[in-house]
Amino acid sequence: MPDPVRTAAVRAVIIMSLTIIQAVVAFLCTLAGSWLAFPMVLGGVAGTVVATWSVLDVWVTRQVWNQRHGVVSVPSSTARRMRRERRVARRAARSRARGESRIRRRSEGRLSRA
Repeated sequence: MPDPVRTAAVRAVIIMSLTIIQAVVAFLCTLAGSWLAFPMVLGGVAGTVVATWSVLDVWVTRQVWNQRHGVVSVPSSTARRMRRERRVARRAARSRARGESRIRRRSEGRLSRA
């Protein structure tokens, strides 16, 4: 995982864990009938919005990284097949070039003897 994506993911996990803690505290304050219950519920709603935003930030950061650097972490079978075809084509071109250079050397040797 690239560094910017990892940073965004760590930030998202921290924000989500704080939001869950805040929701539990709000629930316990509600059960206890504390005056702090209402502000904690409002904070929980705000925390949920921020946590959702942070998860979207991870997704967007990952998409941007892939788009800028062209890195796909798991190559698809199509990509593998295309790489294999290019490799086979390169090998065939090299072997053709070697064969042609051998033929050229043989024919040059015959011309110099005559």
